[in-house]
Amino acid sequence: MQEAIPYRTNLHANGGSTSADGGVRIGRSTNSADDAKTVLKAVSENAVVVLGRSGCCMSHVVKTLLLGHGVNPTAFEVDEVDEADVVAELQRINGGKGEDFGAGDIQFPAVFVGGKLFGGLDQVMATHISGELVPILKGAGALWL
Repeated sequence: MQEAIPYRTNLHANGGSTSADGGVRIGRSTNSADDAKTVLKAVSENAVVVLGRSGCCMSHVVKTLLLGHGVNPTAFEVDEVDEADVVAELQRINGGKGEDFGAGDIQFPAVFVGGKLFGGLDQVMATHISGELVPILKGAGALWL
């Protein structure tokens, strides 16, 4: 009989900071100042960036939807203990919007399109269902066709 392998995207053979699905892991094993620079650089240099909790199935759904459209998003996994620091950095990247509401404006998974916060899973799915997602991705340079 075969043994079931639990689904976790952050399993590492060598304990490094790259997840099994190609995402970059942010958290315990890394420096938070370097994390902030890495996230800021990724958001400014990539058409689509997805940030989610380590092992989050909703992040997997967003990445799978984007991959299905032909977009290869840059993905980051955030450890739970570092979530508040990452949300603060994302709010700073987003121009300080949402600071009065705490983490209410930025929820994981957080999707950045064209260097700006696009939203979470609900926004991505709603835009996909309405047919507006592909034109937005084309406008950001994430799709060529």
